[in-house]
Amino acid sequence: METKLNIMPVYNLSGNKKRPVIISGPCSAENESQVLATAKAIAKIDPSIIFRAGIWKPRIRPNSFEGAGAEGLGWLQKVKKETGMKITTEVANARHVEECLKHGIDILWIGARTTMSPFAVQEIADALKGIDIPVMIKNPVSPDLQLWIGAIERIRQAGINNIVAIHRGFYTFGKSPFRNDPDWEIAVELKLMFPTLPVFCDPSHICGNTELIPYISQKALDMEMDGLMIETHILPESAKSDAKQQLTPLQLEELLSKLVVREPVSQNRKFIDRLAELRLNINKIDDEILRLLMSRMKTAREIGRYKKENNVTILQAARWEELLKDRISSGQMMGLSEDLVKRFYRIIHEESVHMQSEIMNS
Repeated sequence: METKLNIMPVYNLSGNKKRPVIISGPCSAENESQVLATAKAIAKIDPSIIFRAGIWKPRIRPNSFEGAGAEGLGWLQKVKKETGMKITTEVANARHVEECLKHGIDILWIGARTTMSPFAVQEIADALKGIDIPVMIKNPVSPDLQLWIGAIERIRQAGINNIVAIHRGFYTFGKSPFRNDPDWEIAVELKLMFPTLPVFCDPSHICGNTELIPYISQKALDMEMDGLMIETHILPESAKSDAKQQLTPLQLEELLSKLVVREPVSQNRKFIDRLAELRLNINKIDDEILRLLMSRMKTAREIGRYKKENNVTILQAARWEELLKDRISSGQMMGLSEDLVKRFYRIIHEESVHMQSEIMNS
């Protein structure tokens, strides 16, 4: 996949060049009155908001609410006619694509579970050949950047020019305040690899609750993401799916009014000069870090040779645990977070073990 993708500008979705694209609506289209009432309340906030609603809901277990099906597409048509908002829904196979095109859906999105399957994505891509419609692609459930990129490639090769990636977080086994781990590094890496590819954030699925949505929404904008997909329901407490993560229209309006959209650059001369000074300092510090890292790796290599000469195993678990505990303690005294120190030293330790393994086998 080339880094210079021919991707249309993100404002093609909403028509607004100066602000993030907002996509909002219920997790599921449950009935016509719920869909229309929610849409009309959102349209009063801003008619340029794109209305979303799940028509087909992929559920892990049977007998759960799996969406209204194709009947719900007629409700979305009414939303479009009565509010003027653009409409979007999720597709998981070729039949879904065909039904959406028949009903004038403006934008399609591919969900996280579908992105996990190259076969499913290719089926959707084949159904889209020769069609000019924007497609949004959520990250896979697992933190696999290549799988996400592969899905984007397949849709692009089908001839779709207007593609958006949606960061909705990744499944995690560990304890977390979030339903899905944000793991911003993966989304940032995608943006750096493909600068013309718009990246949105789905705070609802990252958070899993409404309390954290404002924090993640602002964080996403601060990370220079191009839009937000936020679930909104006229009566969240009665929702048939994901009730805990859906805002009311009033809460959505309050959230949007408080979000701060920052500029990527500033023309303030004092700011520019001070930033250049600070970045120069960063460069000097980075040079020193690299010199120290080189020295540390040189010492690790010497340790590897010494272990080989004395027939000692590479991995010294007790030593590693002791070292990590000590470095975390020292780092915290210096104001560094435990997570930062852990990740930093794990990378160094993995490289040291790999280096010593090569010495053992040489």
